[in-house]
Amino acid sequence: MILSKPSKPNKVMALYNKVTRLPFGNKIFSVLVARMAPYFSTIKPLITELRPNYCECFIKKGNRVHNHIKTVHVIAICNGLEMAMGVMAEASIPKHLRWIPKGMSLDYTAKAGSDIRCVAQVKQEQWVTGDLLVPVIAYDNAGVVVVKGHIKLWISDK
Repeated sequence: MILSKPSKPNKVMALYNKVTRLPFGNKIFSVLVARMAPYFSTIKPLITELRPNYCECFIKKGNRVHNHIKTVHVIAICNGLEMAMGVMAEASIPKHLRWIPKGMSLDYTAKAGSDIRCVAQVKQEQWVTGDLLVPVIAYDNAGVVVVKGHIKLWISDK
């Protein structure tokens, strides 16, 4: 029987694994990511969980992300979903491939009246050239889905 050697984590996963061992490690990692793509910092995101093919990003409800009815603005949620997807993609994509977003299709299913948990997840076998629809879902504190849909990526060889 031949056992395959476990693959070495890529740079993003290695950084996450190293930094999150520190006090406030998730916050430090989230700030580092937001510095690479500064628009993400507008929602003060917190990556709460990252593993290959899965990422969760937390958005705290507050004035900076409110809309006119004091719920979390859907564009802030879209920003959180895009961050979750992007971090998941960077931590997961095979080394011989690259990705770029092509579009986003979302349904607003409920008012977002609390903190928001944004999730992006795919299966490892989906990392092939061509279009990849990454399912994304945003939940409120009660576990109610407030936004769901997908972000379309174009996957190509490097």
